[in-house]
Amino acid sequence: MSQNAFPISRRAALAAAAAVALTLGAGIGTLKAEEKTLTIAYQTVVEPSKIPQADGTYEQATGARIDWRKFDSGADVIAAIASGAVDIGYVGSSPLAAAASRELPIETIFVVGIIGESEALVARNGSGIESGKDLVGKKVAVPFVSTTHYSLLAALKHWGIDPKSVEILNLRPPEIAAAWSRGDIDAAYVWDPALGKIKENGKVVTSSAEVGAWGAPTFDAWIVRKDYAAAHPDVVSSFVKVTGDSYAAYRKAPDAWTATSPEAEKIARLTGAKLDEVPALLKGYEFPLLDEQASARLLGGGTTTAIADASAFLKEQGKIPAVLPDYSPYVTTRFVTEALAATN
Repeated sequence: MSQNAFPISRRAALAAAAAVALTLGAGIGTLKAEEKTLTIAYQTVVEPSKIPQADGTYEQATGARIDWRKFDSGADVIAAIASGAVDIGYVGSSPLAAAASRELPIETIFVVGIIGESEALVARNGSGIESGKDLVGKKVAVPFVSTTHYSLLAALKHWGIDPKSVEILNLRPPEIAAAWSRGDIDAAYVWDPALGKIKENGKVVTSSAEVGAWGAPTFDAWIVRKDYAAAHPDVVSSFVKVTGDSYAAYRKAPDAWTATSPEAEKIARLTGAKLDEVPALLKGYEFPLLDEQASARLLGGGTTTAIADASAFLKEQGKIPAVLPDYSPYVTTRFVTEALAATN
């Protein structure tokens, strides 16, 4: 049958074209709406960006519909990013190093903070553990491939203890708190809110501040899937700017974030930390500002070196199969630079 078998009038043709245009326009509008979605993996770490998270500031700045998902460990966040279920995630330097070493397509976009006393190794009262050497033969819980796992192994190396002589158990923070309450473990290396719970009847053996001084510093960071960043650079830049602004607000008046402040209430609500402990927990980190992020100490070079060093240590411990010759593709200053430009 020829293409002219069903002739139509000019008016009908124009109407049909208009209908198609409207349909396509609606489809494009739907596509754009779908593009403005963002799935963020966060953890229960006490830090300033919980304020804009609680207030909906990220949604306002990015113009995106955000699905906030809580995770208990960086390893779980990495798995979710690898599956495509998460676009931006909060991880520690150890799982970040493991992910980069396996060439997961991610970029580090913001250094959250250098970890200090906010992560610690705690021994149960009555466990017989008074110092590092007493860990031999004891049950020590830690989330595997986390910053605390890295710090625990580094501490054992510093004390000259073979990790095989310690019964190291892979437990997530909520599981650590439960195991502690049952008396199933002798010690644990973890962060809040589990850290605060086990401190109630335990003694701090060492913290990540001390382990860092021994040559194994750790940090937390926000990372993004490279494909998401390439498709939505404006969303990522806005996310970074809001995060940087929250850090600036804290750094401007840290003493104002008291246990009775609205900031502490929001942080406690999102993290499960005790309200009266929030101010001290915030001081357990060093929170870099936007204009410090791209410096040679952080995303401009230092972060890449730190990831490489952590990877070398993880390889030495048999936690990853190999290290890469260059980790710079997994760190970028682009988004903090754009966020800083938007601030000025």
